[in-house]
Amino acid sequence: MESRIRIVVAKPGLDGHDRGVKVVARALRDAGMEVVYTGLHQTPEQIVRTAIQEDAAAIGLSILSGAHMTLFAKVMELLREQDATDIVVFGGGIIPEEDIPELRRLGVAGIFTPGATTDEIVDWVRTTIPAAA
Repeated sequence: MESRIRIVVAKPGLDGHDRGVKVVARALRDAGMEVVYTGLHQTPEQIVRTAIQEDAAAIGLSILSGAHMTLFAKVMELLREQDATDIVVFGGGIIPEEDIPELRRLGVAGIFTPGATTDEIVDWVRTTIPAAA
């Protein structure tokens, strides 16, 4: 059986808008990836714990609240603390261009702003994230 990329997709923080993240999760699933969608209002701790428990290769975050700098930074910090930096973090939402260099410095591998297509996201995941062994 061919191995599949396993991704935890999450909505951290208090943002209650989940239409976009569901579209992305469905596109990844339809592209043959195993997707665990954690739902709304997840804490960084819950997201990292789920990714480790699910043996995920990646975490995809959707943030529309403006708290992306804080939430991405906390997820990256927790992954370091848990010795889980092999989990690739990517995300999207309302993220100003001027914040992208700092997010990359924090270790966020991929950032998708409004207008990114599901095909772009799927292609990026396929070329960036290794499938499970």
